[in-house]
Amino acid sequence: MLTKRIIPCLDIKNGRTVKGINFVDLRDAGDPVELAAIYAASGADELVFLDISATEERRKTLANLVLKVAEKVNIPFTVGGGISSVEDVDILLQNGADKVSINSSAVKDPDLINRLAAKFGSQCITVAIDAKLIDGEWIVHLVGGKVQTELNLFEWAKEVEMRGAGEILFTSMNNDGTKNGFANEALAKLSTELNIPIIASGGAGNMQHFCDAFIEGKADAALAASVFHFKEIEIKDLKEELKNKGIPVRL
Repeated sequence: MLTKRIIPCLDIKNGRTVKGINFVDLRDAGDPVELAAIYAASGADELVFLDISATEERRKTLANLVLKVAEKVNIPFTVGGGISSVEDVDILLQNGADKVSINSSAVKDPDLINRLAAKFGSQCITVAIDAKLIDGEWIVHLVGGKVQTELNLFEWAKEVEMRGAGEILFTSMNNDGTKNGFANEALAKLSTELNIPIIASGGAGNMQHFCDAFIEGKADAALAASVFHFKEIEIKDLKEELKNKGIPVRL
């Protein structure tokens, strides 16, 4: 069985790591370069670096910050925020990113997924999907959760896979920052209906939540921010706990 991945997420705004609740009320969580180095040394399997205001502010991800982070880490590193073209991806990969994450741009131009997968390979392309449970249906949202679409999470995820994405990063907006656990029912449905890896995001509050995401949610990886940034959970301790529960992890 493939090992399950633990992925700290660095949400970046104005060059600093930030964290909020339900996508709002952001607070400072430190320098992203320093945090990246700490996570790489403490056993994280991968890192995700999201410039959360890049799409909203119509500017490109800070490629020089990506370069600084990449110089400090020796683990796979995904970058997202404001990516809308083959050229954007080319710059980020040249600056040290291993993968890119696209979200709003994929919804606005679904063929972008095809073009990126054809040029760089599916293994480089993560599609992030932010969705909110509204009246019993998971609805896709864009621009950091500010813009509601008419897309259904599961239908969009299947299209994303068909177009060549290598993995999906699913964030439940209902769970994000609440520390009440991941959206395991939705995760399990995604994991069952799709053949590409699903990364769980939104809601981690304790070690059991990670166990639940892997066992109940059938996720391939679990991503979290504040529990790691504010040292509520140490990655080494988390992996020991997962191993003790019979969940395969890289120690």
